[in-house]
Amino acid sequence: MTETVKINRGLKGVYFERCGVSDIDGNAGELSYRGYSIHDLATHSTFEEVCYLLIHGELPTSAQLAEFDAALRAARSVPPAVFDIIAACKDGHPMDVLRTAVSALAALDADSQKVGEAAFIANGLKLTAQVPVLIAAHEAIRNGRAPVAPDPALSHAANWLWMLKGEKPSEDAARLADVDFILHAEHGANASSFAARVTIGTEANLHGGIVTALSTLAGPAHGGAAEDVMKMVKEIGTPDRAADYVKAKRAAKEAVTGFGHRVYRKEDPRARHMREGVRKLGEEMGAPQWYEILQGVVEAMKPYARHGLNVNVDFYSGVIYQLHGIPMDLYVPIFAIGRMPGWVIQCIEQQRNNILIRPLTLYDGPAPRGYLPIGERG
Repeated sequence: MTETVKINRGLKGVYFERCGVSDIDGNAGELSYRGYSIHDLATHSTFEEVCYLLIHGELPTSAQLAEFDAALRAARSVPPAVFDIIAACKDGHPMDVLRTAVSALAALDADSQKVGEAAFIANGLKLTAQVPVLIAAHEAIRNGRAPVAPDPALSHAANWLWMLKGEKPSEDAARLADVDFILHAEHGANASSFAARVTIGTEANLHGGIVTALSTLAGPAHGGAAEDVMKMVKEIGTPDRAADYVKAKRAAKEAVTGFGHRVYRKEDPRARHMREGVRKLGEEMGAPQWYEILQGVVEAMKPYARHGLNVNVDFYSGVIYQLHGIPMDLYVPIFAIGRMPGWVIQCIEQQRNNILIRPLTLYDGPAPRGYLPIGERG
């Protein structure tokens, strides 16, 4: 090839499609879903309402939300055979088990093979309801307990905490989990959403797209930030050590986990809604030191904000999960619970005006050369 080809590694700065779902302004630090500011949605909406907004394009009326919520609660059942499969691989990482369980659902539910927008919406609703059940069931089974059955009287977030812990959450704890899901629900052409669209581009079914998304999210460069932040907080230990920790990291030219983002140059707009929640939950749980450590790191990192190293949403998420006593290897699966509606609508949008996603790579291997039979190779 003689012409000059510009390589955009990681497809950075490349627009591959139009999308009417989320709008991210990284320079201004703004995020909206369907034109609604993430701040308004996180303050006033529920996860169920945001799911409806993402999938259907508009905020629901009271009647529409009631119908959607009822359908979501009714879809929480999982075929018994899936629990057997979870038991068979219970010692695996929760993301591997979750991916396997979703694949099993595809094999056990004949409707999973249907394509088309109506089928994607129906199957997306089922998967959104089922994924928390699968994660909580695995946590119970690997600890020698029977899975806790879903409670149809509880919201999506409250039911998740109920199934995971076997006790009804407080109103504040359930609301904080709800906000966490809202903030993670959709985020443009992130790695897992893009991967799901590549799969749907081949005319695969929705379950196939979600399995691809789960596989991609499992990579620590995409979904592992919350777990890494919690490891950092434990390493720091006490609030008074935060400044020295940051100083040592910067001196060694090492990244401080939870700061910086591939898209945002200012503070991640989602972070503020988790900050106050961490403070309140820490006080409720009798462990305010975790919040104090986080804020000590934030204070020490202020001089680097001008370089785009601002706090991101995952900086606070890990501590919330820690306060609930949730094992660290469940942090990424929790991310998946919130991201389900985003993956579903990304798959739907890909299908609406489908094209096989097939980028190019620029060959830089050996020049053409002659073939030698094996006996003549030195």
